Amino acid sequence: MAELKTKENDSSVDKFLASVEHPVRREDAHTLRAMMEEVSGEPARMWGAKIVGFGKKPYTYASGRTGEWMQIGFSPGKSKQSLYLMCDWSGRKNWLENLGKHKMGKGCLYINKLADVDLKVLRKLVAKAAKS
Repeated sequence: MAELKTKENDSSVDKFLASVEHPVRREDAHTLRAMMEEVSGEPARMWGAKIVGFGKKPYTYASGRTGEWMQIGFSPGKSKQSLYLMCDWSGRKNWLENLGKHKMGKGCLYINKLADVDLKVLRKLVAKAAKS
């Protein structure tokens, strides 16, 4: 079975965020880092080459394979911020409806820029994911 390539590592979060070319996405990344550090109580750590994660969470697949993944995290991409908020989204429909412009994936929330969303609602979603 293939080993998970995206792992926590000692790369510099500061250097990674400074390398984000788009100025709005770079500023948003600093805002997300501060929010996620405060909400999770965990320091920012690099996961792989492009994900900033906070905390750890063990997982087990149906096959019995186990590993660790970040509790919450984000990745500033070229066109959007990908937020990794692995939690049960049931009962959060109202929050998502009030969040603002976003898209959802299985465990990801995609935001073009933070100005498109209600930061108070986003903070609630991040806090919920950090505690799940």
